[in-house]
Amino acid sequence: MRISDIKATTVTVPLEATLRHSNGAHWGRFVRTIVRVYTDEGIVGLGEMGGGGESAEAAVHGLKPYLIGHDPFRLEELRFKIANPTASLYNNRTQILAAIEFACLDIIGQHLGVPVNSLLGGPVRDRVPFASYLFFRSPNESTGGGEVRTIDQLVAHATDLKTRFGFTVHKLKGGVFHPDYELECYHALADAFAQDRLRYDPNAALSVEEAIRFGQAIEGLNNDYLEDPTWGLNGNRRVRQFIKVPLATNTVVVNFEQLAENTLHPAIDVILLDTTFWGGIRPCIKAAGVCETFGFSIAVHSSGELGIQLATMLHLGSVLPNLTFSADAHYHHLQDDLIVGGKMVYENGSIKVPEGPGLGVTLDEDKLMRYAELYRELGGYPYDRDPLRKDWFPLIPNSRWAEHR
Repeated sequence: MRISDIKATTVTVPLEATLRHSNGAHWGRFVRTIVRVYTDEGIVGLGEMGGGGESAEAAVHGLKPYLIGHDPFRLEELRFKIANPTASLYNNRTQILAAIEFACLDIIGQHLGVPVNSLLGGPVRDRVPFASYLFFRSPNESTGGGEVRTIDQLVAHATDLKTRFGFTVHKLKGGVFHPDYELECYHALADAFAQDRLRYDPNAALSVEEAIRFGQAIEGLNNDYLEDPTWGLNGNRRVRQFIKVPLATNTVVVNFEQLAENTLHPAIDVILLDTTFWGGIRPCIKAAGVCETFGFSIAVHSSGELGIQLATMLHLGSVLPNLTFSADAHYHHLQDDLIVGGKMVYENGSIKVPEGPGLGVTLDEDKLMRYAELYRELGGYPYDRDPLRKDWFPLIPNSRWAEHR
């Protein structure tokens, strides 16, 4: 079997509201590039990637000369064809590699008639638990609803998500407002959900000293971890010396060189594995094995997914014996999805791993066309800008906070 063609289609799918974060915002929609890998046996594999609010179509199509004629079973060769570590100094293709790897695993699974997790050692669980991913949100431009700015709005939003989806872990995406205000918000969540677990992620917006102050102020709460409180391995190593809350990251340990450094000189306790950032499902499993060996905890990270990438996260989560934390997902903020049958369903805070061959999801061609047209109508957006703060741009560490009043 050989790859015969590759097609990439950029779509934009509406969110319930604009999601604000320390480095900008998701502007009321996700922009994702859907990748279809065709084979000479008629099997089509699906992949998906983001791009910071922009299309990655041209980059994917640019790899056709590398991939036409390639055997989708030869995944290790694929890695070096696309993302040779030396060549990647000039043209980093790790996230594109991930999308192609997803599609190749989908093809292999369909060819063999088995789900992807059967190719990865087999599942140890058939459902993956998720945290409620709480954002400060700007109102929906069409309806005016969905705002999360005040403490009451935040608690009400978390309560609604818990009621609808059954979440028992709550993650607050911070770094938007002054840390003192976000500390009040975090304590309010702890008061409202005394039996549930919490995690806080300011996307490295805090200085080392501010991160220490925040971490010490939440030590008595039911925390999973403090995620990326400040930037850099050494910055987090300094924070870790002064607080009792475990530290997590999806920004400064996202490859094997950084994982080696963190193993030799620990700065991070929980490694958040992202199927896109690490270059595919298989690298995440390798990294999870290293973490298991050296006693570092892991979780599954979300970089803003539609159903195809969510399927990769579910297959990953299903095969990791050392997955003890709930996964992240932006998924519940979406208004729709591109897969046949619509959005996957949360039950008791978890989603069932697809059981069909390959990734176990199928594209809804009508929705693909509809949301591709919506992308052509609306275009992309700058992920590192906030539409409510026209002249603002992010600093790391930040000291220019949005106004919450």
